[in-house]
Order: sequence, then structure tokens, then C-alpha cells
Amino acid sequence: MTDASVKSAEKALEQMSLNDQKTDAPATDSAAAATATSTEGASAKTAEASSEGVNANRVSNASLFVGELSSGTSEANLYELFNQIGSVASIRVCRDAVTRESLGYAYVNYHNSEDAQRAMDQLNYQLINGRSCRIMWSQRDPSVRKSGKGNIFIKNLDPTIDNKALHDTFNAFGEILSCKVVTDRQGNSMGYGFIHFTEAEAAEKAIRVVNGMNLNGQEVYVAHHIAKSDRVSEADSQRAKFTNVYVKNLGTETTQEELEALFTPFGTITSAVISTDAEGKSRGFGFVNYSTHDSAEEAVSKLHDTDFKGQKLYVGRAQNKFERQTELKQQHDSARLEKYTKYQGINLYIKNLDDSIDDEKLKEAFAPFGTITSAKVMTDDSGHSRGFGFVCYSAPEEASRAIAEMNQQLLGSKPLYVALAQRKDLRQSQLRHQVSARNQLRLQQQAAVSNGLRGQFLGGPVMYGGPGQHPGFINGPPGGRVPFPEPQMMGMPRGPAPVGQWQAGPGGAPGNFPAAGYPAGPTAGKPESLATVVAAVPEEAKKQVIGEALYPKILQNKSINDAELAGKITGMLLDMDNDELIELVDREDLLQEQVQEALSAYNSYLESQGSK
Repeated sequence: MTDASVKSAEKALEQMSLNDQKTDAPATDSAAAATATSTEGASAKTAEASSEGVNANRVSNASLFVGELSSGTSEANLYELFNQIGSVASIRVCRDAVTRESLGYAYVNYHNSEDAQRAMDQLNYQLINGRSCRIMWSQRDPSVRKSGKGNIFIKNLDPTIDNKALHDTFNAFGEILSCKVVTDRQGNSMGYGFIHFTEAEAAEKAIRVVNGMNLNGQEVYVAHHIAKSDRVSEADSQRAKFTNVYVKNLGTETTQEELEALFTPFGTITSAVISTDAEGKSRGFGFVNYSTHDSAEEAVSKLHDTDFKGQKLYVGRAQNKFERQTELKQQHDSARLEKYTKYQGINLYIKNLDDSIDDEKLKEAFAPFGTITSAKVMTDDSGHSRGFGFVCYSAPEEASRAIAEMNQQLLGSKPLYVALAQRKDLRQSQLRHQVSARNQLRLQQQAAVSNGLRGQFLGGPVMYGGPGQHPGFINGPPGGRVPFPEPQMMGMPRGPAPVGQWQAGPGGAPGNFPAAGYPAGPTAGKPESLATVVAAVPEEAKKQVIGEALYPKILQNKSINDAELAGKITGMLLDMDNDELIELVDREDLLQEQVQEALSAYNSYLESQGSK
């Protein structure tokens, strides 16, 4: 698509009324249309009425849903393509309300249904900006989407089967409302998909014919799509009627006959087996299947936690792998939450520890504030301190006193950072909220700039822009810039600085750190510590100085692939206290840990916004 053609399309779009109420799809259709293949449970009455709704919709509908669009696809791109079929009434690319980024789908409205039908026939699955689009009718009647009638599920698909191939396979059975292969964030098939027919009879026929067939060398499974709530109810029902029993803690000498003799008193056994390894030796567990649920339930009730040949048995309902993993995860999460709740308000996190501080010295330093139940300095594999640790008290008020008295106090040669310990997921959640808040502020500032109100905002841009630019969250004069002090104010000489030392910009503007190292101090040839430099500058410039030192170090991180990302991560970290930041500059291991955590939070934010 050429620039000229896009500009021409843009001009044509300017003449359109994008708010044409007669043809434009309502906003409430957006989420539902995008997931029309994943219809959730509906009543039988709604299902019976859906067919009439579909037929009526065909007669009058001239609105199309266009999905699977790339983030860069604009209304102009779509206009140029769809206007070739017939006169387009309006186009709307649906966007995030905050970031204004494309959600990956749009609505194209024609003046008549005949043009819309031709567009469906000719343009469905055509490449738009490198991605195959998916076109379906915009369904204004929610009963059609929610009925579940005619919606089928297919799994074990070959990775090469895409939306078009799936549509071509099932189109022979009847008219298709929607057809989609589910993909991951990279666009790779996840091996399953959905096909929604207009008629239930077409879905029934497709299931009878295709289920069990080989498609591209793989036997596929095809069945009616069952809503998640219904699947959960069915699974609960099956669990309530189990007949298969799992038993473990069996002695390795236990035989098949002994296992059957143990379980026979409770009912008729259809099968019993002891699991063995490759050499035929017992693995200490087995399965017993009864003919009735009551027999299985009684066996579990009577044999669980009983002694058999000197070992206490575990007897319970047999579970599949997914159920076991889910139960174990729930137990783990429950135990973690219980542990966190137990120690909430009494467990302290201490970092910036001197290398000489061990468990005993840490406990001794914090002992005056209350009864310590544990004190631990975290170490690496070689036993060296990682610079942080934990102290747990018996009461919250003791922990509060320790924070008030010990935070920023010297222990050894370093000032401590002391705070209540937090779970990692909570810290990452806080970072994600910070990223979201900064992006909202950035949008407000951009709007203000476009309206000529830049000077009315406090602070600069949301992202730290790298050396020579002002971090985004320091309040400053109109324009978002803080005048940087002349070099003499910081005890630094004028003129070119050696590599690794401060280079001031013209007229005292912010300089940069061309290599690792700190600004030159009053003693010739001896680098001055960052803490000393920060202490010497005005409060409003401290973050700038620290950011100048952090940015090049973050840019060198192997996980950071460009300067813009380095700027974003620097901006996130600059929310920390100045003493913590100075420690990060000095401690490469701590810096990398914080960078990875911030990067993880930032990526999670992007995923939540659909940007990755």
C-alpha cells in the first residue's frame, strides 16, 4: 500500500460520518463479536429464537466485523481495501480508551447488505498489513452469540491449519458465522479452534463427518462447544460419582493378590493394579476400580489412614494429572498465603547490608527493639552475602519501632534500608500500577501539549529519556525541565572531562556519563562518590544526577534491547529512595535484580494492554 493511496483514503474518510447511527456497530458489540466463537451458556428458548434472528439479520445487516488486524492497521488502510468492493458508509477501528492503541479489530459498514456480502466472499482471510484478516457479520442480536446453538469445538489441529483452512474444511456443511483457530501471543496455533454455524443441523453433520478424521496427518476431535461453567459442573458431577480409587504407601513386597484381598470386602472389584518400574518392582502405589460408586466411597472411608504391614495407607479418589496439579497448586498457594498472613506486619526486609554483616551481627543490631524470632542474611552459592536479609519480630509494634529507628542508620559502612517484607507478586503489582499511572499521565500531557497547555503541567515526560534528559516525575518549572547547576556548584572543573567523568552540557545543561564512573571532585584525578555528588546538588536535581549514572548501566543489561526501553526502566527505578538508588549504582547484582523485576512488571503491563 503506497503513501499516496493511504493519503487518498484518509481524505475520503474525512468526508464520512464515523458516527452514523444507522450503520455503525454499537460499542457493546466489540468484545462480544471478537469472542463470538466462545459463546457461553444460554437458555433453550434463546437457542430456538436464534435462527430467526440470524435470517433477519442477513436481510438488513450491512455491517462487518473485521478481526485479527495488526496494531498498525488504520481506518485509511481498511477504507482503501473495502471501498473497492462497494461504497463504504463508515469504518471504525476499535481502540483502547486510555492508550488509544488498536484492539486488533474493526467495524466496516456498507450502505447495503449486497456489498457487505461481496466483501465477505472476496476479502475474508486476505492479508492486511501482513496479517490474514477474519471477517464475519456484526451480530447486534446477543442471543445469536450466546445461544451456543451451532457452535462446535475442534482440537488436535495441525499447526499449519489457519483460519482460512479451517473455514474451507467446514464450509461444506453449512453457513458459518465465525471460524477461528486459537493462537498464542506470537500468532502460533494452540492446536484448537471454534466454528459457529448458523444452523444446529450443520454443526451436527460436521461433528458426525469430521470427528476422528485425519486432517494434515492428525486425528482431530470435534464436538459441541460446552460453556466453561457447564464443563465445571459436569466435572464436579463426575467427581461425585467416582469408582476408581488411588492407594499409596504400599510396601514394595505387597502383591497383587494382597491388594485385592484388602479392598474386596467393600464391593465388587473390576480391576486392581500395582504400579511397577521398568524392572517390575513395585513403585509403592496402585489403583483399585469398583463396579459402583458406593463401594469406592466406602473403601476410601474405611481404609484411609489405616495401618497395612507397618505403613499408614493413603486411600482417596483417583485423579487425573490436571486435577492433581491444580490441587497441589491450591495447597501451595494456601500455605504461602497462610505464611504471609502469619508474618504480616512483623517480618522486616533489610537491604544495603555491609559484606561483614552475618546472621548474628544482624540479630544483635535489631535486638534492642523487641523479641526476634529469626534473623537471616541471604547468601549466594559460595556463601557470600547478597546484601539483604530478613528480621522477624514477635509483635507488629516491635517491627514498627525497628523501622523507625534503623532505616537509614549506618551498620558497618553502609546506611540500611528497612521496611516491611512484601511478597514478590505484590511488589510487581505495585510496579505495574506505577507503569499504568505514568502512561495515563503521559497521555494527559500529550493532550495538554496539543492544546498549548504544556506549561501548566508539573513534571516532565513520564519516561526517563536517557542521559541529558530530565526524569519524568520531578516537579519543575513550566516545560518540565529543571535548570541544572553549573559545574562549579558541584566542585567540578570546567572544560573537557576524562572518560568516565562528568561532562557538563552547554550553559550548565544536563550532561551525561559516557562510561562507568562518577563526576570528578575537587581532588584532581580522584573520582568523587555518587553519594557526595548527590548531596551537593539542589533537591530538584538529585534524581537527574542519579538517573545519569543509572541509565548507561541499565542500557548495558542483556535483557534491555534498546535505548527507549532503558529509559522506561530507568524511570521506573527512579521512584525508589535516593539512598537505595545510589546503592544500585554501586552494586551490580542488586541493580540487575531490580531491573529484571521492573522489566517483568513492564512486560505484564504491556500484555494487559494487548501491546505484546
